[in-house]
Amino acid sequence: MKIKMKDKVKIRVGKDKGKEGLIIQSFPVEGLVVVDGANKRTRHLKSKSNKKGENKGEKVEFFAPIRVSSVMLICPKCAKPTRIAYQLLETGKKVRNCKKCKQTID
Repeated sequence: MKIKMKDKVKIRVGKDKGKEGLIIQSFPVEGLVVVDGANKRTRHLKSKSNKKGENKGEKVEFFAPIRVSSVMLICPKCAKPTRIAYQLLETGKKVRNCKKCKQTID
């Protein structure tokens, strides 16, 4: 995956199209990422009864994963959504580059 944790991304498709947020979790094997502020879901939990008393059920809100192909990296230098190119430096280190401004992202 060309996108890493704490990268700022823009959602390209779906109900949250146009929103921006940070990657808070990634699942590289499945090709999924969790973006803060996008794809909000609600789960209703049942109440659990105790001998001492009853616990009430609750609604838990969380951000569900979305496909990595549905997001686009926002370059920190030019602040535009961009694709990513890789470049091999003379030291042997592989770095990410912005396709629009040609600056190193890492």
